[in-house]
Amino acid sequence: MAKRYLLSLIACGILLSPAIRPQAQEAAQPNAPTLRVDVNLVLLNVAVTDRKGNYVTGLRPSDFAIYEDDIPQKIATFGEGNGPQESVDVAQTQKTPEQVGSAAGANVFILFDTSNYMYRGFALAQDAIAEFVRSLDSAERVAFYAYSRDLYRGSVLTADRMQVLRGVRSTVAGDDPALYNALLLTLKDAGTFPGRKVVVVFSNGPDRASMAAPEDIGELAQSEGVPIYVVSTREAKLDPISTTAFKRMAAATGGEAFFAKSWKDQEKAFALIRSDVGHLYSLSYYPQANPNRGWRTIKVKLLGEAGRKYHIRTRSGYRPQTTRFSADTGLAQ
Repeated sequence: MAKRYLLSLIACGILLSPAIRPQAQEAAQPNAPTLRVDVNLVLLNVAVTDRKGNYVTGLRPSDFAIYEDDIPQKIATFGEGNGPQESVDVAQTQKTPEQVGSAAGANVFILFDTSNYMYRGFALAQDAIAEFVRSLDSAERVAFYAYSRDLYRGSVLTADRMQVLRGVRSTVAGDDPALYNALLLTLKDAGTFPGRKVVVVFSNGPDRASMAAPEDIGELAQSEGVPIYVVSTREAKLDPISTTAFKRMAAATGGEAFFAKSWKDQEKAFALIRSDVGHLYSLSYYPQANPNRGWRTIKVKLLGEAGRKYHIRTRSGYRPQTTRFSADTGLAQ
């Protein structure tokens, strides 16, 4: 209970991503308010693969159907890979592509476990992360963070790969791991930037020091529209709680979890993540009227022949931001 209370207090300070933002401004109201939910734009990162796991390219907006709580939605913007996200129907959205986020490339936040679980293979893990940074598309911006009990921001979000690599090489192994606390702060930072965002975690063991709970982190990442990818080791896989938490968190947010048996497997996992990030489709929609103020389920389907041949992976839902509304003044609290 204490964990969930602390998370709620911290999460209240998180800036809403451009995908989900209340329209009204804050103003204190003495009268008893009613609740109102305002959601502007919901952004989805969608991976499409065939039966062999190969990425499917060249799909168009007409190939997709989106449902929120089984309510059909109209696609507002669409993009593929690291190309720009373009308006599907400007007349419907009343916004230009620049207003809805047309920047190419993703914002990639890397979170590296530098806890006391990392005394073995530390340099090899650094090498795998450094190679991942170098291999990312030039359109993508990268931030590098490390964690043990505290979060270390080795490099702010930047297109300068050398700055990020210096951050990677500056890390040293430290205290007990607090992964979920670090993820909470990373998501808070990611929420301040527009455009597509992903978080890539390297973890070598279970969490020993966090106040935040993994299920709350997973829900927050879904609501912010941020896929979480986890690269872990056989050390973490020996702990069934961590294994289950990593798999659930990745699947719920539209990411993936990998458990590497060797440093070569670590490199392969990072290569798969790089390929995944570069092949994601970006779809967004303005939600149709929905009385549900709690968790909203999202389903994305492929239409026609594509629906029978291909597989989709994306986040499973989100929780809209709730604002308080006064009937007397019309102002939100």
